[in-house]
Amino acid sequence: MKKTLPKLFLFWLFWCLPLLTLAGVEQATPLNGQWKGPLKVPGGQLTLIITLVPLSNGSYYAALDAPQQRINRMPAEVTLKGSDITISIEQAGSKFVGKVKDGGATFQGNWTQPGLTAPLTLTRMKATPQPVATGKPRLTPPYREEEVKFLNTQANIALAGTLTIPAGPGPFPAVVLLSDNGPQNRDVEQQDYRMFGSLADHLTRRGIAVLRFDDRGVGKSQGNHFTATTADLVSDAQAAMVYLRAKPLVDQRYIGLVGHGEGGNVALLAAAEQQPATPAFVVSMSGYGVPGRDVIMRQQMEIMRLIGSNPAQVKAALELHKEMVEIIRQTPNDNQARGKVAATLRFNNTDLDPHMARARAVQLTSPWSRYFLDFDPTRTLGTVKCPVLLLGGGNDLQVDPAQNIAPLKKGLKSASVESQKLAGVNHWYQPEMKDWPLVNGEQQPVFSPKALATVREWIFDNTERPRPLPTSAPDAKSATSSAKGARKTPKTAQASR
Repeated sequence: MKKTLPKLFLFWLFWCLPLLTLAGVEQATPLNGQWKGPLKVPGGQLTLIITLVPLSNGSYYAALDAPQQRINRMPAEVTLKGSDITISIEQAGSKFVGKVKDGGATFQGNWTQPGLTAPLTLTRMKATPQPVATGKPRLTPPYREEEVKFLNTQANIALAGTLTIPAGPGPFPAVVLLSDNGPQNRDVEQQDYRMFGSLADHLTRRGIAVLRFDDRGVGKSQGNHFTATTADLVSDAQAAMVYLRAKPLVDQRYIGLVGHGEGGNVALLAAAEQQPATPAFVVSMSGYGVPGRDVIMRQQMEIMRLIGSNPAQVKAALELHKEMVEIIRQTPNDNQARGKVAATLRFNNTDLDPHMARARAVQLTSPWSRYFLDFDPTRTLGTVKCPVLLLGGGNDLQVDPAQNIAPLKKGLKSASVESQKLAGVNHWYQPEMKDWPLVNGEQQPVFSPKALATVREWIFDNTERPRPLPTSAPDAKSATSSAKGARKTPKTAQASR
């Protein structure tokens, strides 16, 4: 008997896998940024945020955020024909059709979703400036900052980023930041939040050099992010470490990798290879500890729980998940797999446009997707020798620390490992919203101060550098008490706290 699932539940299935397409682009200047607007719904209104990022291959990264519904980076498809724009969010069975106006400053049109059609105007969001005293210019950071490019000779691509180096003679310990899946720029920007920008600023102010870079095909970096698997990205991390080793202000003994999500697994894979460009230490923030298909299943269950699905809907969605995964895994020929996947999608939702089903099937059988479904993150961990910090957020709905940290610790049998589950922290390492600061009367997302301190202190515990004096009042007490001199030998990580 045919299974029937509402669009919302059916397409949440692979919500975490990015869908990036662009058709009929006639814009002289690509759209780039975030657009925000209120959608009137029965009983109130929802704030919708659309993100568009042009990629070097001519396509776009497109995603939807709806903070009130805890929807984050839901993949979208964008079609541009002159000033006509269509944004399709099939995971939610929704679509925006409208016009690009005022040189891209405004999208004006109609939003359609099951049971609702309403006018919607989306306005380009401005970057939130750092709060400064009225009438005073914004101060430059108290450290050196430079735009850099480095070559990945294995992939024959150039990657672009920002290197920040503390003030002083050095040499300094250094880290490379590695992003989660999906195309990210060097700051990992998300609405008013710059995850890697904040982390880099914090560490550099306190004596640690940081290199963060645009993902392949994003910003000023070459390459194609969507044909690269997790294993392929290891060479990007190695190229970044090779670049840092040539910098005279960087302590070559202490060049580490700090990865978030998939980036955490990239860092561990790089440590396992035992090549010349091997990290001195690894910080894995919400790295995966179970095969990719299990990660997706867990995410599916969490999302359906959040949106109030009943047990029958959850069961049907999980059965479809398993069916789709097996089709992809057991059909190595891409064309055959895409035909079967598209047919399965349409069989479970007869309203689905055939072209959209085919596009979705192409994405689900991409090299990254195939690799991720079978990726066992613990397979090579036995060869990792360097110290490792495993972090997880207690409020992380994408990578549950209870599911993922334990297998990573077990696999890291030859390494010194410390692990922590940070209460109240989500996947993006933000504290609970009640703890966000007020800027111009509105709460602004920030990197969890507890997470920042944990990463910073652990890195200092695994290097011979002294902790510097504080640069801001909140850390004065802790920094002063710990800045009593350099360690003579690195302190290895202890048992899990």
